[in-house]
Amino acid sequence: VTAERIRAVREQYADLAVVCYVNSTAEIKAVSDVCVTSSNAGRVVRNIPEKHIFFVPDSNLGRYVAAQAPEKEFIFHDGFCHVHKDILADELKAAKQAHPGALVLTHPECAGDVVEQSDFVGSTSEIIDYATESACAEFLICTETGVLYELRQKNPDKKFYSVGERQICPNMKKITADKVVRALETLSPVVELPEQMICDAARPLKRMLELAK
Repeated sequence: VTAERIRAVREQYADLAVVCYVNSTAEIKAVSDVCVTSSNAGRVVRNIPEKHIFFVPDSNLGRYVAAQAPEKEFIFHDGFCHVHKDILADELKAAKQAHPGALVLTHPECAGDVVEQSDFVGSTSEIIDYATESACAEFLICTETGVLYELRQKNPDKKFYSVGERQICPNMKKITADKVVRALETLSPVVELPEQMICDAARPLKRMLELAK
């Protein structure tokens, strides 16, 4: 989503709140009213006084949140996470047939027809907690495959399966242990932003913390 798109939608509604996902850029945060994570989005949106919600950028997450706040009127952007969009309902159906005893744990950025087939829908941390606390021994995981490492570390006696073969985010895989060490040792690279943008982008983050209480 662009700042121009957000400004254009603002002109159409007098009581609009722009809700942006926390991973959005500083430029987008600076023109938004509040940030959300996938775990607190529903709680934050229900506490927003405005009736109209422009949810950016992910339409799947936005529609999932909208179902939790029927008193609001949502405007959706057409953005999406390509990893979650590529998890298909037909593939999930086939995976459920291959593993009939497995529970389906799904991230809310997946499409609605995948969410409908799921036993639990939640953020990455919520998926990990659910699987860890569950008495079930097998799970189908509908989110990026990186979560499988943590799930298996916490639950060595349980089995976890991905759905399909496109659940890998190439951008997330660019983050390696060596790069983290190098960044800590050299304090680089440095990201520099205008002071006004830093101030404006901090506002929706602080607002999120207030509304998520």
